[in-house]
Amino acid sequence: MTGRCNQCQTRSLMASKSRVSILDYFNIVCEGENGKIESNCKACGTRIQAKRTVTSNFVTHLKAMYDEFVRKKDVKREAMQTCTGPPTGRVITQSGAGMNKFDYSDPRQSLISEAIAKMIIRDLQPAQIVEYEGFRELLQLLEPRYIPVPCHYIQQQLLPAYVSQVQLAAKQALKGAESCSVTLDLWRSSAVGAGFLGVTCHFINADWHIRSALLACLPLADHSNTQQMLSEFDEISESHGMSGKVFRVVADLSTCENTCAFRLPGFSLIGNAEEDEEDGSDEDSSAGEAKEANSSNENHKSLDQCLGRSRIDCFARLLAQCVKEGVCASPQISAPLNKAARLYNYIISTVAPEKLVQVFGSSTSTNWQRPSCTQKWNAQLKILRQMVESMDFLEDIVDRNDLVLGNLEKAELRELVEVLEPFEEASDMVQGDKHVSISLALPCVLGLRKHLAEVVTHQCSGIVMGLSQALDRRLAGILEDPLYVTATTLDPQFKLSWSSDSDWHKQVLLEEVGKHTRPLSPLEHHSEAQPSPSKRCKLFSFIKQRPTAQAKTVEQELSTYLHEEPTDEDPLQYWKRKSIDFPLLSQVAKKVFTVPATTTSVDQIFNLVSKTLTPEQCRLLPKNLDTLIYLKANYRILWS
Repeated sequence: MTGRCNQCQTRSLMASKSRVSILDYFNIVCEGENGKIESNCKACGTRIQAKRTVTSNFVTHLKAMYDEFVRKKDVKREAMQTCTGPPTGRVITQSGAGMNKFDYSDPRQSLISEAIAKMIIRDLQPAQIVEYEGFRELLQLLEPRYIPVPCHYIQQQLLPAYVSQVQLAAKQALKGAESCSVTLDLWRSSAVGAGFLGVTCHFINADWHIRSALLACLPLADHSNTQQMLSEFDEISESHGMSGKVFRVVADLSTCENTCAFRLPGFSLIGNAEEDEEDGSDEDSSAGEAKEANSSNENHKSLDQCLGRSRIDCFARLLAQCVKEGVCASPQISAPLNKAARLYNYIISTVAPEKLVQVFGSSTSTNWQRPSCTQKWNAQLKILRQMVESMDFLEDIVDRNDLVLGNLEKAELRELVEVLEPFEEASDMVQGDKHVSISLALPCVLGLRKHLAEVVTHQCSGIVMGLSQALDRRLAGILEDPLYVTATTLDPQFKLSWSSDSDWHKQVLLEEVGKHTRPLSPLEHHSEAQPSPSKRCKLFSFIKQRPTAQAKTVEQELSTYLHEEPTDEDPLQYWKRKSIDFPLLSQVAKKVFTVPATTTSVDQIFNLVSKTLTPEQCRLLPKNLDTLIYLKANYRILWS
């Protein structure tokens, strides 16, 4: 009897510990008088207001989300049953030696179908792959009980369901965003015979986390029609509730199959570099690039007219252009780069990977073992540096004298790596969409200027001069741009420590803050002025009351902020913590930090498609390529 009571007590204790509150599903933003709280749903970001003791609003919201989830599951299950019904006259309940097939409602059947859809999305495969004989044989070997789904189920049911799920999640997330910035990426390919416009939105949610989502990937018949692109952009903004919220538009419409990913001249990392030299396609490539440059300039002029000051260029792309112009300013560097490329291609094709681990790192990182022509200049510079540092070892294991670099060639490559290393560091620093990057652009330009003024070269003086000229031409304007001045100053690790004229930059910042701050409404002033019950009570009149805090002006907030010492704290977390102390400055920070200095995930996908698909492979391109690109860019939303 005692043992049974102990068991009951144990179960009761476990039940009490596992019990959760309805508020555990929400992030509480603020709590007012009489237990009134404002919170955001952890799942979708929706703002909910209610009293702590009355949770009906929270319960109603969660029930609506659950009902929507069940509805989607029912739709997918019904689609599976209607699309994959057994063919007439064919028994599917038995297989081989009496093995039962999965039922259509079996979770394992659904999981395998979902895994196939993931593969199609991540690898941009045509949906027809599910009907290939070899693919079905592989499925039969791995799981004989699985019933293969037809191609039209993937195309007409599963992928559209994923698209609806992403769109719903994006719209829900954008509802709580006060402002956002947008990146427009254009890609076209003569091989594919198509063009696409990617519209990516960047915003900071209520919990001060930066988020990015591809809102649309649209086929474009005429990539040079800027009005059509802007019209598509307006429709997307309207459908996603972004009208009036867009702060900046990052639009660099020069992306195409020739210029989307600059690589070091001759250092192609794939194929045979000797064939590249003898290809004879340089003139055609140059002519194509000149034509694209003219088209790009026209697009930029048209964009400037339509978008005005809200349009800016992508900092990472401008940085890559500077490197390209600087390296091309010294044609003699192409010869040692070509020779290094031939050496690289030879050793990775003839030497066992185990021997090369000490040169290129751990064998768990296989990027160097499977080189890709999609790698950009900074990724290739890392490989070139590793080769230069281990050149003696590589020459010892290579049995071809024609691939051994001379002392002069080694010196040229060593200097090239030294000159470009800070550019590589700047490019790596701004990459990624999970942290603030716009505030790093201005300090990067100042650091690169200082580096080029101090670096000593004997073989690469032409490259240094070319880089300096390109930097002044393309990026010098950042140093006086109010957007970059504001972003850098509001980054707590910099403030105005970078400025040579702090008074002038402070004035620029004040003017910019004044444009984007929203003064408190009379209602908000009244609500803040209401005393708490304890202050109105005569019972506590003997206690000395604190003086009522007066609202600070922008000048006072800025003076207090700049007086504090710089800190390495993450900018978003800093302003989340300081939003009460500096309400006006935090408004501007939440707006300015949405602007990205880096390229987007859809831009990287465009590069992948354009560099890995040859005209001979275009017959394998999926018809719904725009849908697959959209889902691949938003993969984390579906399967985080």
